[in-house]
Amino acid sequence: MTAAATPLSIPTVDATAKARLLRKFEREHATTLKILRAFPADQASLRPNERCNSAQQLAAAFVLEEKMLLKSLKGEQVLGGGMPSAPDSWNEILAEFERTGQDIVAVLQSPADANLSGTSTFFVGPKQMGEIPREAFADSMIHDQIHHRGQLSIYVRLAGAKLPSIYGPTADEPWN
Repeated sequence: MTAAATPLSIPTVDATAKARLLRKFEREHATTLKILRAFPADQASLRPNERCNSAQQLAAAFVLEEKMLLKSLKGEQVLGGGMPSAPDSWNEILAEFERTGQDIVAVLQSPADANLSGTSTFFVGPKQMGEIPREAFADSMIHDQIHHRGQLSIYVRLAGAKLPSIYGPTADEPWN
């Protein structure tokens, strides 16, 4: 198979944890932003079941997790001062998600602390806090975003909107 046969590129191995994280973060943040933009803002209160969060609560979790990731990358206490506040509207969520994402990229592009040394204090079990290596914490935040993005993609369908491609084609965005 030639390189032209596939739109996916195989990234080269970077020497630093920060460079690997930057590449992963940029890809996953952009994909999450596509799903957020696909969701109709006028249906932000959509809740598929009484035990589910509303679409707005689910979307706000992306912002909160990225704010915690940013604090961790800066070497700050992740939960210092409690949980970050959530934006009040769908449009504010989108704007804050984009701003926080840009801030994270700027920190990851900085040559300081190339190996993400240090730890972040965060939940490691029910009612239990512990120290997590900074790289592992960042990876966990990105994977949790991927998990919640999958949930939100179902909400997009339930809201009657078109589902964009995430890792491959969808009925609404085929690759042919």
